[in-house]
Amino acid sequence: MTLKYALVHEWLTPKATGGSELVVQEILNHIQADLYALIDFESSNPESYLYKRQIGTTFLQHFPQARQGVQKYLPLLPLAIEQLDLRQYDIILSSSHAVAKGILTTPNQLHICYCHTPMRYAWDLTFDYLDQSKLGKGAIGWITKYLLHGLRQWDVLSANRVDYFIANSQHTAKRIWRCYRREAKVIYPPVNIDQCPFIREKEDFYLIVSRLVSYKQVSLIVKAFNQLKRPLVVIGTGPEMEKLREMANSQIKILGWQPDDVVKKYMAHAKAFVYAACEDFGIALVEAQACGTPVIAYGAGGALETVRDLRTCQETGTGIFYRVQTEAALVEAVEKFEAYNDVLSYDYIKSHAAQFSRQIFAQKYLEFLYQCEKEKSSSN
Repeated sequence: MTLKYALVHEWLTPKATGGSELVVQEILNHIQADLYALIDFESSNPESYLYKRQIGTTFLQHFPQARQGVQKYLPLLPLAIEQLDLRQYDIILSSSHAVAKGILTTPNQLHICYCHTPMRYAWDLTFDYLDQSKLGKGAIGWITKYLLHGLRQWDVLSANRVDYFIANSQHTAKRIWRCYRREAKVIYPPVNIDQCPFIREKEDFYLIVSRLVSYKQVSLIVKAFNQLKRPLVVIGTGPEMEKLREMANSQIKILGWQPDDVVKKYMAHAKAFVYAACEDFGIALVEAQACGTPVIAYGAGGALETVRDLRTCQETGTGIFYRVQTEAALVEAVEKFEAYNDVLSYDYIKSHAAQFSRQIFAQKYLEFLYQCEKEKSSSN
């Protein structure tokens, strides 16, 4: 009997092109699955690999401004995902960073969730969300807090609908345990290593590629490089763009959004890639290393699994960590990094990134999937 697969993701829009979307694409490269999402604006996008594909959606598809992001309808997301009727499928695969794992299943179905992160605005970033949003202030703030409280309860409840969790890093696996008390198999997400140009001759500038939102801490990097008076290139767009342009000194270039080929060119030529956020995995850090470019990163989260500190691994080091998110700590890390220029091996940095390739992801994901199918079959 041929098994029928469904793959559920949160949302599919031209603006959503991060690590979770790479996971969806790679799964579809190897498994014939029908695709579902809260909203879909990719099947009508001629530049998308999903162009003209049949994709199941929810009632949110027709809501005003849905294309710009359904996060504005946050209280409705659990209800929406639960309206997808997937009873015809044997295997449910979810790619979840919010509510995709909450799909309703039957006892005879197998549900495997690749979890990019437990819902950040309901857990780790709750207070940041409340501080920065008008919805977190005054009387309406209490309504928002109550809704987030209910969202956390639903999030834990819906975790019980998953048979097996996969986490994108050890860091995420620990967060899954903390939020849901569930074990998770760690399989690192696929990175397009082959599309990262390798250059040994680096230029005299540092680089950050990131969404320009507060938790990414790009302002911290800009302030540190104002002090250092060293060249910095910032690529990305977001609500903090104008603030960053106002605070940046003349040796700092804020380029805004750039096409992928331009981003990769800067990554390949940069003296080092700088990062200040605590990421669940951090694909950009791996892409930089695939270009042979070392990384200066905040030593927390997924970076601890993808970067090797030169101070403890001189022959196999790929960058340097700083342990606190402060300008002073980053300034010190950059100065220490420059002292290690002579011992850097750009060839090793590139080879280190190879363990996060698409091929390795596919092999490990498929092996785990077939193992879960076998266990499910033997228990019936």
